[in-house]
Amino acid sequence: MAKESIENLARKLAESLPEGLRSMREDLETNFRSVLRSGIGKLDLVTREEFEVQEAVLARTREKLEALEEKLEALEEKLEEIEDAD
Repeated sequence: MAKESIENLARKLAESLPEGLRSMREDLETNFRSVLRSGIGKLDLVTREEFEVQEAVLARTREKLEALEEKLEALEEKLEEIEDAD
């Protein structure tokens, strides 16, 4: 998550506070920012680029699997024909 996204989210959270807490806005915004960074840092996230690479690998693997399934089906049909001929 981009640093500016965290900053924007922390600012929006601080701005949404009730009037009585607005005097503590800077401290709370700093705390929100810290909590967000910490929480996001603990998540097992990948970059968009890493995701797209793995998505492409998965698509190629799926294509290969489908091709192998078709070959297997054709071989099974041939085997049945041979067995029926005997």
